[in-house]
Amino acid sequence: MSLHSRTRLLTHIVWSTHKKARLTPRSLRIELNNYLRSYATGHSIRLINTYVNPDHIHLLIDIEPTQSIASTVKLLKGASSRWLNQHESRNTKFSWGRGYGAFSVSQSHVHNVIKYISNQEEHHRAKQFTEEFNEFMHKY
Repeated sequence: MSLHSRTRLLTHIVWSTHKKARLTPRSLRIELNNYLRSYATGHSIRLINTYVNPDHIHLLIDIEPTQSIASTVKLLKGASSRWLNQHESRNTKFSWGRGYGAFSVSQSHVHNVIKYISNQEEHHRAKQFTEEFNEFMHKY
């Protein structure tokens, strides 16, 4: 019997667009969401849930033992910005903003985080991204 490494490192990751540029239309955000799921699968990234908002993105991932948060985010941001530049016509090149937020999630809170990510559209009717992110920073 061989010993294999196994981890359960659930992480809620958030990043925003450069200068709060907006991703429109909604159909493009849905396509990007689907692309990210496919890309993650092809790169052994366990993507549990994701939601692409007009000016930021939320992901819940389970980090593999051979991956780091920084390298995973770099892959996802790079691939998704390339995809967007190929699929969205705009006057300027699309890019994500610098940095990201990464917040650990305990197994007992996975359901709540999945629900939170899935309900982003409703959530942002009452709260802007900056306010939301500041609350994350205060909470964690």
